[in-house]
Amino acid sequence: MAQVPWSAGRWTHAPAAVVERDGDLLVTAVEGSDAWRVASYGFVHDSEHALVVPFANGSAMEVEFTAVFREQFDQAGLFVSVSEQRWIKAGLEYADGAVQLGAVVTDGVSDWSLAPVPDWADRRVTVRASRDGDAITLRAGVSGGPPQLVRLIPFPPDLAAAAGPFVCAPTRAGLQVPLHSWRVTEPDDGLHP
Repeated sequence: MAQVPWSAGRWTHAPAAVVERDGDLLVTAVEGSDAWRVASYGFVHDSEHALVVPFANGSAMEVEFTAVFREQFDQAGLFVSVSEQRWIKAGLEYADGAVQLGAVVTDGVSDWSLAPVPDWADRRVTVRASRDGDAITLRAGVSGGPPQLVRLIPFPPDLAAAAGPFVCAPTRAGLQVPLHSWRVTEPDDGLHP
């Protein structure tokens, strides 16, 4: 397992502020920042704050953060970027009055899956993307606890991608998310333990 230095990544869109403190990266989102394409809402948002490095097949990436969310659609997690029209985001999002675990997979248009995890609020959470062969497996859990399967996504093995932590605040100013760790490691042994 190798730690990725915060300085190794490049921002897809610059946040309002970034401060490194005691090893953590405190990211303040721009009001209105989000990643979404067309489906149901009819709009395209391409303003997420994702800090990315190349994401090779045969590896896994993890991000750890604290989910201090209070407003509709506050969100953070792990972002996988291929292009403006093809990307994945997975993590926690405050939606309809609760902290939710979810993923958005976008290939021209976005989809969205959510499941409530109210006991994850204000806790350190780890989101993991394991890229191996023709798929990406997403898992997440309270840090130190067992991860749960979030999603399995077809993903061509030769596709160039970049990935890393992301933060968005679609509906407000002032969201600050502490990112604690960013790691690259071996991919999962399989889909099921």
